[in-house]
Amino acid sequence: MKIVAVTSCPTGIAHTYMAAEALEQAAQAAGHEIRVETQGAAGADPIPAQEIAAAQAVVFAADVEVRGRERFAGKPLIEATVKSAIHDAAALIAKAEAAAEKAAAAGSGSVAATGSAAPAPADEAEPSRGPGFSGAGTRLRQWLMTGVSYMIPFVAAGGLMIALAFMFGGPEVKFKVVGGSYGGHTYAAVTDYSKILSQAGWAGVLFLLGSTAFSMLVPILAGFIAYAIADRPGLVPGVVAGLVAGLVGAGYLGGLIGGLLAGGVVYGITRLKLPRFLSALMPVLIIPLVSTVIVGGLMLLVVGEPVAAAQRGLTSWLNSLSGTNALLLGALLGLMMAFDMGGPVNKVAYSFGLAGLASGNLTVMAAVMAAGMTPPIALALATVVRPRLFTPAERKAGNAAWLLGASFITEGAIPFAAADPLRVIPSLMTGSAVTGALSMQFGSTSRAPHGGIWVIGLIGHPAQYIVALLAGIAVSAACVIGAKQIGRKPVTDPAAEAVSSAAPAASSPIPVG
Repeated sequence: MKIVAVTSCPTGIAHTYMAAEALEQAAQAAGHEIRVETQGAAGADPIPAQEIAAAQAVVFAADVEVRGRERFAGKPLIEATVKSAIHDAAALIAKAEAAAEKAAAAGSGSVAATGSAAPAPADEAEPSRGPGFSGAGTRLRQWLMTGVSYMIPFVAAGGLMIALAFMFGGPEVKFKVVGGSYGGHTYAAVTDYSKILSQAGWAGVLFLLGSTAFSMLVPILAGFIAYAIADRPGLVPGVVAGLVAGLVGAGYLGGLIGGLLAGGVVYGITRLKLPRFLSALMPVLIIPLVSTVIVGGLMLLVVGEPVAAAQRGLTSWLNSLSGTNALLLGALLGLMMAFDMGGPVNKVAYSFGLAGLASGNLTVMAAVMAAGMTPPIALALATVVRPRLFTPAERKAGNAAWLLGASFITEGAIPFAAADPLRVIPSLMTGSAVTGALSMQFGSTSRAPHGGIWVIGLIGHPAQYIVALLAGIAVSAACVIGAKQIGRKPVTDPAAEAVSSAAPAASSPIPVG
């Protein structure tokens, strides 16, 4: 059988390519041909139309909206999460095979020849709905994750430029650009940006560029949530909704609501039956104009102020956290970061860290980053301390996990979690909770939204931060080693002893495209 598939995760880095590899291996094991299109951070290499036409089934393993899904219309379709593809790709391939056979038996003829098979029944088209997720709930999660996936590059670029500006120019660099008093000096704002280098130096240039990129977070988030719901017509009202959210102080939360509102309004407009002479004006005039007026007006006059009040309340609460409350928040964020290691729950915690960073609270981002670094490094350590408890493939993955963890790529723990979730995931959550709690307790801060150990110069209270990280790593490694010895025989491999005595070698991380 010929199968085509698309994989896509919110960040488009590790999960996307791991799911693709798992599907390729499962299809090969079942004797089928498969072509996988990875819609990752490095873009996509689209499957040729002729290969789609020849395919007998389609598999979507995606946590965000699949781009260009109309290309696969009419084919038996299996939809699943990226996590499902990584953990049980064989089951998805079996579902695809069954859906193709049912479509052929229903009278669609040769699927490969005609490309006109009916879609698979609903009970097979979405086999991996998780417990507690209805169809609407899953779609909502995909829309939100689509917005987050497009926002993250702006976060990385803008946040790191701002952080580097503070590193090289000191805390006064902000005032050199925007004006104000700091440290007994009064600075005039830069009004002629052609002279910024002479007034604020290279640090000022970095700060201005980073601030400009960071200012686009909410508009990009809102715009691509609307895009996920209503395709390209949703972009204009979505971006405008995000800009208005910034104007009224509704922030990140306002962007989420504005994007959903814009997508819903545009989707409704596109379903209207209009005379033919108006249809040609719909995409270039009617939809952008009407939807932007409706959504922008609602954000300004109805939604904006209540959401802004909630945003101010969240900011005030974050800034007031101390003692036990900060400890509990750090532990909760750590649990979330390790729960699905780059999946939706992990992204919710990361987004909360971004919201804190945008509001000026730097402790939450520090706790989130430290907790996300803990799982891969802990597993790498465990493979060195007790190699016999791990397979040769896991020990090889452990070599790469050192670098992945140090770089704040939590997905480096996925191969271990996929192979033994009941032992590994709770162990990782325990250690990450310890790291997050200690980081908050120590008051460590991070001006950088990403970078891991490589941005240690941008961390406040770096010594305590490293103590928190090492404590969580030790706890997770100990828990994994202990859990692996319960009800399971150690892996027997003559090379294990050699691995245990050798230093972990450098290895290439999971491909990023």
